[in-house]
Amino acid sequence: MSKTRVLVVDDSALVRDILSRGLNMYDDIEVVGTAADPFKARDMIVKTKPDVLTLDVEMPRMDGLEFLRKLMPQYPLPVVMVSSLTERGSRITLDALSAGAVDFVCKPATDISNGLNGMMSELHQKVRMASFVNVAHFKNKNNGKAAPGKVTALSKTTDKIIAIGASTGGTEAVRQVISALPATTPGIVVVQHMPEKFTQMFAERLDEICDMHVREARSGDKVHNGVVLIAPGGKHLQLMRSGGEYKVVVRDGAKVCGHRPSVDVLFRSVARFVGKNAIGIMLTGMGSDGADAMVKLRESGARTLAQDEATSVVFGMPKEAYDRGGAERLVPLPKIPETIKTLLQEMN
Repeated sequence: MSKTRVLVVDDSALVRDILSRGLNMYDDIEVVGTAADPFKARDMIVKTKPDVLTLDVEMPRMDGLEFLRKLMPQYPLPVVMVSSLTERGSRITLDALSAGAVDFVCKPATDISNGLNGMMSELHQKVRMASFVNVAHFKNKNNGKAAPGKVTALSKTTDKIIAIGASTGGTEAVRQVISALPATTPGIVVVQHMPEKFTQMFAERLDEICDMHVREARSGDKVHNGVVLIAPGGKHLQLMRSGGEYKVVVRDGAKVCGHRPSVDVLFRSVARFVGKNAIGIMLTGMGSDGADAMVKLRESGARTLAQDEATSVVFGMPKEAYDRGGAERLVPLPKIPETIKTLLQEMN
């Protein structure tokens, strides 16, 4: 097995040393160099030709986001951001994912000794995954925000629920889907694999650009037309039916399919309480979280679809959902909003 060549960029000499030593412990990783800032990183990229870049979010001379926006149109390279759990760090990380970063890991804020081992394991996994991602389409691309496509207004629907699951690359995919839907769309519940402190900011950003109202879910929230509820980082999200209303439960619990929140937990609850009145959508992501639950969702009578390989950052979760029979078909990301509209009309 060929080794993944990695360049580590971080303004802290200590962090550069920790990341380099930690990654080099894996047989399938070779750290080919380090850089203290984006200016040195630029020269190192040309010299070492890495497969993947790990990039610090917050740096004094030029933050990771600014560097990423300059890098991707000229020299597209899979990038894994290394983020702090601060408000600014979270904000830059979300911007970086929109600008082309493949994924991110969080620096441990407390219990450094134990947290570091977990972080290195996660970083190793995401670096290896990133090495297989094709980012060539960012060449000469303008990273300005494109205007979202508009979907014609939907007629009012009752008792319909749309459930979305996503992981790696999902923040941008979820944005593209939800921002193209009108305020009359049935209630949407979303599990996006993301740690605490990121999901609230993610929801707030979506709320600014979407016709639907988007917020981080709280236990007891009602799901109805025009509302999107995002599962909080570190918590499971389940749908319940209370009389004639749908409500959500946000709870703790063990990880399911390696995740909390888990798409599996959400989809199983939707299959149980909504059934044929639901639409299940699996977007880009690594692994198989939610694949078996999507089978249950389809068996309950729900309509189901998954993002196709060509438009997925990582064709893991959608592929598993489709291969196991959970997703009826694969759909390119830009066509998913229109497909949702068509399915809703068929369900009326």
